Amino acid sequence: MFNRVAVSSLRLASCRLPARPTAAPARAMAAAAGSNSYHVLQYAYVPDILEKRGPHREQHLAGASKMADANKLVMAGALTDPVDGAIFIFRQATLNVSKDDIEQFVQADPYVKAGLVPSYTIRPYMVVAGDCS
Repeated sequence: MFNRVAVSSLRLASCRLPARPTAAPARAMAAAAGSNSYHVLQYAYVPDILEKRGPHREQHLAGASKMADANKLVMAGALTDPVDGAIFIFRQATLNVSKDDIEQFVQADPYVKAGLVPSYTIRPYMVVAGDCS
C-alpha cells in the first residue's frame, strides 16, 4: 500500500551518564547537561499526510538521513496511531547543533515547503536515564 524508501540506519549508542551531583538542583542540571543534551524537533502533520506525502517523501527522508550521516541527528520517525506528527532528536552537546541549525533544517524540509507541517516546536531535551550518544 505504501512505498518504502531505504533510509540509512539511525544508531543510538550507549554512553555513561554523569554521576549524580550533590550540588543544588539548578547547578546539578547544568553540570549534567554535557553529553546528554539534545534538541527535540516535533512536527505536527496535516490530517491527510499519508495521502499527500508521496511526491515529497524521498527528499524528506534524504534530508533526515543527511543529518544522521553527519552525526547531528540521533533518530527520527513518525508518530503513529494516528500518524499526526514526527519527532527528531538532534545532538546538542557533542557537535553543538544549535536551534538555528535545526530551524534551517526545518525550512529546507520538503514536507514543510509543501505545507504538510503546519506547525512545529524545537525544545531542549536532557537524557537522565537510558542510552545516549
